[in-house]
Order: sequence, then structure tokens, then C-alpha cells
Amino acid sequence: MVTPVTLAAALVAFASPPLHAQAARRAVRPLHTFSIVAMDSASGQLGVAVQSHWFSVGSIVSWAEPGIGAVATQSFVLPAYGPRALALMRTGMSAPQALRALLAGDPDSTTRQVAMIDARGTAANHTGSRNIREAGGRLGRWYAAQANLMARNTVWDAMGRAFETAPGDLAERLLAALEAAQREGGDIRGRQSAALIVVSGDRSLPPWEKIFDLRVEDSPDPIGELHRLVWVARAYQAANRGDELVTRGQVDSAISAYATAEAILPDSAVNGELVYWRAVTLADRGRVDEALPLFRRAFAQDTAWATLLWRLPAAGLLHADSATIARIVREARPAGARPSRRSP
Repeated sequence: MVTPVTLAAALVAFASPPLHAQAARRAVRPLHTFSIVAMDSASGQLGVAVQSHWFSVGSIVSWAEPGIGAVATQSFVLPAYGPRALALMRTGMSAPQALRALLAGDPDSTTRQVAMIDARGTAANHTGSRNIREAGGRLGRWYAAQANLMARNTVWDAMGRAFETAPGDLAERLLAALEAAQREGGDIRGRQSAALIVVSGDRSLPPWEKIFDLRVEDSPDPIGELHRLVWVARAYQAANRGDELVTRGQVDSAISAYATAEAILPDSAVNGELVYWRAVTLADRGRVDEALPLFRRAFAQDTAWATLLWRLPAAGLLHADSATIARIVREARPAGARPSRRSP
């Protein structure tokens, strides 16, 4: 039931035209798909994951904000459901209340499929009667799974079971749900794009700060590619932690974080960059002998790293004199490689 209080809160949250006005002004995109919104009860993280046979599904379907909630808006999609649901939950509405308020203001609600979860872990979803079969949804503890235009009507239940039983953090469990949907036959049209967003449960963080914000716009295996991108992101998150620790003067901890990043991705996958910055950190602290084997690995991937080394002192990233840099370049350069050009 939508109460006067609920409707009043909706009006306060919406500084833009109502949903029916927005729908009338623009074509409604047919983003038929399967998705899941969820919360990790241990960490408080919130997230949404989606796959579709439609280009760039993540640019419209998936929405999330730290400490507020996550939203998926699909089928004959009206993107306004995403930011407006988050706005309502930001005012204190639960996910079911926000969904009811939005549906009440949408004359085409029978064409929509929408799901959302709030920071308390309460989920809600809606599958309108004009969704293309097979279509439906499943509500569980800490999640909502939904799908339309599927090959079989078992997709959303398979997603729910996979999320409930999968190990790992929220990102891994969301991916497991997508994989389960695909094993059940997935979108009857095939596969094309996918997306995943995970945010912290900390409401004090800015709305743009995300743990994962990944999209595969066009691929024959979007879930597989999304899984790969999650691991790439984990490596760079570890490297970013290393940078933050360096700025705090916690060098040994930073070096450990850099090593974690390198262990996730081989040098060849990142052109030697992750190992290069660990080497720079060591050299910056005068630990050149420890840095040399790492520089060798980086230079083996690309000798341009040696050229870059000369530029770092001016940026305050390497406290080393010319003789030290020349030694590093000389001793770490691959056999047969041309000497690096010193930058002015």
C-alpha cells in the first residue's frame, strides 16, 4: 500500500518530472535481461550484476550507491527508476516502499521489471504482466533475482540458489548467480554485454565511490570477460593500496600490497607496470639491490620503463641521483636491448 507519507516523500525526492512524463518524452529501450541485486551480510557491501543480449546493458540497468542500496531496471526499461529509487532510499524509505512509490507513478508499470535492495538488506522486485516470457523473479534473504525473455522459467531460481551457496565476497557471488542463469539457458536471444557494480555499506562515502564498477559492452562471452575484469580490478586495487601506504610512510606494507597485485596478474598482462612501481618504491628508499631484479622484469616487458625512470625525480617519485639511475638502467636492461634514452 502506498500511503500519503510515502507519496509525500516521493515528491520531495523528485526534483524532476514524473516517470510518466519522462517515458512520454523518450523512446523506452527494450533491455531484456537477467540481473541480481544483493547485499553481503558480513561486509555490508551492496551490489548489482546483469547480463543481456543488448549492447552496453550496464549503462542503463545497473545502479548503486554506498550505504544506500542497489537497483536494476530492465525489460522495457525506464532508466529513471535507478537514480530515483536511490533518492527515495536515501530519505529513509525501504526498498519495498521505494518500489511501490515508483510503480504508482508509472502508467507503464506493467512493462517494467525492477529490483532494488536497501542498506538493511531488504529486497523487492516487480515483474509487470507485459514482460515477455519467460519472465519472473525470486526474493531471498539479502537478494532479489529477476529475468525476462529467458529460454526457460528456471533462470531466476537458479540465480538465487547460486547466490545463496556460492563462496567468496559479494562480487564472486554475484558472478556465480550470472553464471547459473547462463547455464539454465539465459537470454533466449544469446549473450552480448554484462555489468557489475559493488559499493561499500558505508553511507559516509561519496556516491561515486565504488569497489567495482565494471562493464563489458560487446562480447561473445560477457560473463567470462566480466570475471576476468574483476581479477584485473583486484590487482589494481592492491596496487592502489600500495600507493596509499607509501603516502603514509608505511613502505614495507606498501611493498607487500604491490607484491599482492603482482601475484594476481602476470607481468605480461600489464606490460610490467605493477612490478615496476614496486621497484621504484624500493629504489626511492635506497634499496636498489632489492629493486634491480624487479626492474629487470619490468624492462623485459618494455624498455620504455627505463626511459621513464629518468623522469621520476623531477616529479618527486624517485629520490635518486643520475649515477644511481644510470646503474639501474645499465644492470636491469635486457641483454641486447638498446640503451634507453635519457629524458632532459
